[in-house]
Amino acid sequence: MEIESKLHAIDWIVLSITLIFIVVYGTYVTRKNSSVTDYIKGGNDTKWWTIGLSVMATQASAITFLSTPGQAFHSGMGFVQFYFGLPIAMIIICVVFIPIYHKLKVYTAYEFLEGRFDLKTRSLAAILFLIQRGLAAGITIFAPAIILSAVLDWDLLILNIIIGFLVIIYTVSGGTKAVNVTQKQQMIIIFLGMLIAFYMIMSQLPADITFKKAIDIAGASGKMEVLDFSFDLNNRYTVWTGFIGGTFLMLSYFGTDQSQVQRYLSGKSIRESQLGLIFNGLLKVPMQFFILLVGVMVFVFYQFNTSPLNFNPKVDDAIANSKYAAEYAVLQKEHIDIENRKKILLSDGVQRSEKEVIKSLNERDLEIKASAKDIIDKIDATSMEKIESNDKDYVFIHFILHNLPRGLIGLLLAVILSAAMSSTASELNALASTTAIDLYKRNVKSLKSEEHYVKASKWFTLAWGILAILVACVANLFDNLIQLVNIIGSIFYGNVLGIFLLAFFVKFVKGNAVFIAAVITQIIIFIVFYMDWLPYLWLNLLGCILVMTIATVIQSFKLNNEQLRDEKDN
Repeated sequence: MEIESKLHAIDWIVLSITLIFIVVYGTYVTRKNSSVTDYIKGGNDTKWWTIGLSVMATQASAITFLSTPGQAFHSGMGFVQFYFGLPIAMIIICVVFIPIYHKLKVYTAYEFLEGRFDLKTRSLAAILFLIQRGLAAGITIFAPAIILSAVLDWDLLILNIIIGFLVIIYTVSGGTKAVNVTQKQQMIIIFLGMLIAFYMIMSQLPADITFKKAIDIAGASGKMEVLDFSFDLNNRYTVWTGFIGGTFLMLSYFGTDQSQVQRYLSGKSIRESQLGLIFNGLLKVPMQFFILLVGVMVFVFYQFNTSPLNFNPKVDDAIANSKYAAEYAVLQKEHIDIENRKKILLSDGVQRSEKEVIKSLNERDLEIKASAKDIIDKIDATSMEKIESNDKDYVFIHFILHNLPRGLIGLLLAVILSAAMSSTASELNALASTTAIDLYKRNVKSLKSEEHYVKASKWFTLAWGILAILVACVANLFDNLIQLVNIIGSIFYGNVLGIFLLAFFVKFVKGNAVFIAAVITQIIIFIVFYMDWLPYLWLNLLGCILVMTIATVIQSFKLNNEQLRDEKDN
């Protein structure tokens, strides 16, 4: 059956009603925002559960629900270690960051830095945020759009514009409160959709394959190896990178990134903000574990059902029109033979005597898939159109479109688009607030009314929204942008976190020393990243340590010189 024919009228109705409801609801309930406090801080009346869901929705982009199951399908549950540092970071932010932000009544995280250091340090931190988050907003739109356009044959340009336009409508209208209230609805839709998807996967397994047997099958194929205690720096996801690198990344993201800070600055009180982050800390790791488990169950499903050699739908057409068609067909035939052998072996679950055979078959299948990727990469090198050989983003959407009943396909597509909209809305809201408060308002010398700054914030939201759509529309001209969005934060976050930790805890360090240290650190981090000397999670720790060390050395050197000068004068 053609993919286009899988979208029936009921799917279009479910998808359309869900998205229209989110936009109309967000616009309606926040239509009366008239002050800067209402527009940027949501009126400071947000409840803890709304904060928790909004924080979670900001981090969970569409790629979370497209790539994460695919990640588990290929590599297993180990990716969950990436989030091990999150609960630790939540506790530290609740104890240190939130009380300071609320006490100073700041609109943005970077506003605090001017009072502690100076205007140039505040502006530098704000600009670093605007650069990385401005790019990320475009990629947040582009990533799901390019996948949906590939599998549904929808026009990529139109998809980019539709996703961006829907977000702009309610984000411009209602500001932070609109983002918060819509994200609560979006997370409910997302949770519901993923639970239904899990149920549908399990219901389509053979009748005698229980959940326990399904776990055994996944375990026999190495998909249930959650913990890796190795110290291999080439391995991105270990217990240590999760607890150490992950803690610093999460501290930076949730503590200093305005797209997250703005979510809990809207809290009714310090306690509401703290409860919201604790709620996120308790729920986020289990949620990611569950999403990965969905991917593992998709893997088990395809042990009993035919799966393509590569899930990217563009591959088949590209192969058919290439000189590698015969070579690829040989690989495809062997892949099918392996699938058929595994179906027979696994029909009664995993027996101890069969584990080595299953392992051997899986290893050979991985070799076949690697050879297939090499062929796809060769075609991609000579093709005018980008053909992605890494198919993890296409695994879950392939299952949805080919194996779910009418209506549920529309719901799961709504989940993906809702996740894209929720992340993008938070990013646009934060970009506009930072531009309006940290750059525009700070540099406008004449006094302006509250209404003026609300209007300015709306115009900045619109401008950033249009820029995000433009980035999304030209993103296919570049390589590896989807991978880049996962590491770009680590390039900047450690530096910014170090600036904030200096502000909180190292009182003798002044603005000039911090500014110089931050510039030097950012250059070093760019070099380390470009030379590929460290996995990206460790860049957060390195950046934080560098900026704190360099700033402390510069300030100490300056103080020593001043002391020597005073002694000489006396």
